[in-house]
Amino acid sequence: MTQERPDHGVDRRHLPRHVAVVMDGNGRWARMRGLPRTEGHGAGEAALLDTVRGAVAIGLPFLTVYAFSTENWRRPIEEVRYLMWFNQNLLRTRRDELNDLGVRIRFIGRRGGRVPRRVLRDIEEAEALTARNRTMDFVIAFNYGGRAEIVDAVRRIGANVAAGRLDPTKIDERTVTRHLYAPDMPDVDLLIRSSGEQRVSNYLLWQIAYAEMTFPDVLWPDFRREHLYQAIRQYQGRQRRYGGVASETPGSPDTPEWAESGDPPEPHS
Repeated sequence: MTQERPDHGVDRRHLPRHVAVVMDGNGRWARMRGLPRTEGHGAGEAALLDTVRGAVAIGLPFLTVYAFSTENWRRPIEEVRYLMWFNQNLLRTRRDELNDLGVRIRFIGRRGGRVPRRVLRDIEEAEALTARNRTMDFVIAFNYGGRAEIVDAVRRIGANVAAGRLDPTKIDERTVTRHLYAPDMPDVDLLIRSSGEQRVSNYLLWQIAYAEMTFPDVLWPDFRREHLYQAIRQYQGRQRRYGGVASETPGSPDTPEWAESGDPPEPHS
């Protein structure tokens, strides 16, 4: 029987549960056209929306995008202000459309600090509007850093230990996971970084421990769902070993039980 591969060769039966994207290349896209960097960010909106729609179309459970990092505050103030406005405007103009698609909008990252209150209000309203949707979780990493997330988790764990609510001898990987920004979010199966750059840039450091990675040589404003599908096809053609022996089936999506629990077996002597 012929294997069904209905969406540009993507096998829906073996989708990654969680795809994370670093939307890189906006500035270079603008510079190549003699435009301000902010024009590149604006042009990236079409790429983002098509990628989200494409993910929904094939039934992807989780899609996370890196919208604004804790390090992005170091950029020129005009660009930072634009990015604040851009993300706020995107929420206001697109949240109803995403809600109609059954997308649950979620944010991870540090709330407060230098993030304008009006942006925080729009974040909360978008999350509340879409909270009951189950078609896909669309997670936006905003004012986010992987190291910051781990530090914040350690602080919460430490507070629980100090208050007598947690035995420090019982702390394990599952304990850390429970104290992350979105503890119910599965580990990343596939990390995509556009623009061809090959680095993770402090993104989901805990969650990408066993992620497959692809680095398509396309700047983010030119990225479309076809590039997402191409990356998923590459993922489906790989063997995930988790430190063990390769499966006999290429592209096997099987995940060892310990990988789901976050508790790897003890090595044998």
